[in-house]
Amino acid sequence: MEIVSINVGKPITVTYEGKELETGIFKQPIEGAVFLSKLNFAGDGQADLKFHGGVDKAVCVYSHEHYPFWERELHRPMSFGAFGENLTVTGMTEDLVCIGDTYQLGEAVVQVTQPRQPCHKLAKRYDVADMPITVQNVGFTGFYFRVLQEGHVSKEDRPVLIERHPAKLTVAFANQIMHHDKKNQDGIRQLLAVEKLSASWRKTLSNRLEGDEVDTIARLNG
Repeated sequence: MEIVSINVGKPITVTYEGKELETGIFKQPIEGAVFLSKLNFAGDGQADLKFHGGVDKAVCVYSHEHYPFWERELHRPMSFGAFGENLTVTGMTEDLVCIGDTYQLGEAVVQVTQPRQPCHKLAKRYDVADMPITVQNVGFTGFYFRVLQEGHVSKEDRPVLIERHPAKLTVAFANQIMHHDKKNQDGIRQLLAVEKLSASWRKTLSNRLEGDEVDTIARLNG
């Protein structure tokens, strides 16, 4: 596992189809050690704090192994931070990383909370309307860290797995349940049993499970 690049950036205003849009998706690589707080890397920020940022989504991580796929798909070269990620990494793809895994990053300690949920701003950055759906379908979403211990991080610091969560539910599994196998109640319960799952995903999956159970009871009583 390696950190290929650390990328940060404050929100900026861009114009898309004649309308102004504030976004923090444009990140730039930085050199040297940078301080990672409970909320973000120094110099970083998010525009829409309702859906981005916060303690459960302090660090966005994306695998450099996916870049060649997107270069072919989008017919353009991709630079570090191409997906608005703070950490461009290798050896940490969605099928290898598990919800609740804990890593040492330099002085900091971080924990996997959920897959990254691609949004419309990714589509607007590349002017590809169905890009979020494509990201979900291929499973190259990336994921988020919460920060358990603050500290300085540099790209020379190799991520070190401190603890694999005992449930061993991968980011890929979480994506499958959230986006493709939505009626899999056993899978939903498995994810909800992981106490380290982010609050937003816990709420969504709990609501889905409760809705499915209500529907089942209604059918049985009908």
